[in-house]
Amino acid sequence: MTTLWLVVGLPGAGKTTTARRLAAERRALRFTPDEWMLPLFGREFADEAWAAKRDLVEARLITVARQALRLGTDVVLDFGFWGREEREALGWLAARHDAVAEVVYLPVDPATQLERVRRRSAEHPDTNFTMTAADLETWREQFEEPDAAELARVPFRAEVDWAGWIRDRWPGALDPI
Repeated sequence: MTTLWLVVGLPGAGKTTTARRLAAERRALRFTPDEWMLPLFGREFADEAWAAKRDLVEARLITVARQALRLGTDVVLDFGFWGREEREALGWLAARHDAVAEVVYLPVDPATQLERVRRRSAEHPDTNFTMTAADLETWREQFEEPDAAELARVPFRAEVDWAGWIRDRWPGALDPI
């Protein structure tokens, strides 16, 4: 069955490395928004305009992912997916394209996370974002860890208007394909 892989975790958890491996093993398309954001918009990302731009990039990547799923091609989305509702919405979207959504969750302890982020920034300053220890702590508090049900198969609540939710979260993601 066609699979939409959702790579879930905080910065420094190893998401992109895992997404690359998974895409190679599964012969899947891989989409990592950070690889698009820096070339398109540069390094400044501490404002609301940056978040809106990322939402639009993610929406376009989701649109291409929908096309791939419709064609029977597996897709790996390396977005981080900090919120449970994001994961549920994409579980619903996968089901609409006769696919399944699978969560690949990469937990990381704070010390390892900080060390990895610092090393990555030092080794690749032109292709990585600068993150402070305070940023990482704030983001850890915002992160909703997947539970056992999500890890088994991404469930979604049938009573939620997921199409409307997706339109609000990722404008344009449900444009006709």
